[in-house]
Amino acid sequence: MQVAERLAAAIQAGQLKPGDKLPTEAKLVEQFKVSRTVVREALSRLKSLGLIASRQGSGIFVNAKSVFQPLNFDAKHAASREAVIQIVEVRRALETECAGLAALKRSDSDVRAIQQALALLDQAVAQGLDGAQEDVQFHRAIAQVAGNPFLITTLDYLSQFLREGTRVTRANEARRQDFAKAVRNEHHAIVQAIQDGDSKRAQRAARLHMQNAAKRIQQADPSFWTQEGGALAQPLVAQTSG
Repeated sequence: MQVAERLAAAIQAGQLKPGDKLPTEAKLVEQFKVSRTVVREALSRLKSLGLIASRQGSGIFVNAKSVFQPLNFDAKHAASREAVIQIVEVRRALETECAGLAALKRSDSDVRAIQQALALLDQAVAQGLDGAQEDVQFHRAIAQVAGNPFLITTLDYLSQFLREGTRVTRANEARRQDFAKAVRNEHHAIVQAIQDGDSKRAQRAARLHMQNAAKRIQQADPSFWTQEGGALAQPLVAQTSG
């Protein structure tokens, strides 16, 4: 679990109470064994959710009440066919716009960052991993290049739900090499359009990717959704990149 999610869980569980002062950045770095940048990003996310607030000269404190109420969306719900398709619909709306903006605003260094994120995803897949976390980071890299802080904040807030839906879609895609190859090709098409600066093509590629993701979920074998042999229980098979 990531730093922001662990701190949010502690707040929601009452381990960190309203008015409590959070440890310093240095102590959080030591506690979670991550970089200072990771800690700062986590704190920024919690601030955007209204869970914590800075007091000048005093530190960071837990708010009395979050501005945003958490969605009632647990992992079990996220593993259902209907919920995963709904998540894909949300992603289609957000990521189509992100891809289009990224194509308009990208620099050479931006393109390299997106390509690196995609390479990490391809590497995870080649190692037989589900690549869910890398998939989320790949799409977040595109959102970062889009340059709209509200889009990024929205994706960060939704990431706790999108990640579980992404894990399920990738578990389904890992069961068939044609699915895995199609996903890889779709990702590379998005990156190529962004690199070329073609906003419309980037939007089409991102939209098609999400539409195909929904179709792949609809084509999943019924056994995929059972507790014994489904998305939560089946080990992933190694995927072949192409």
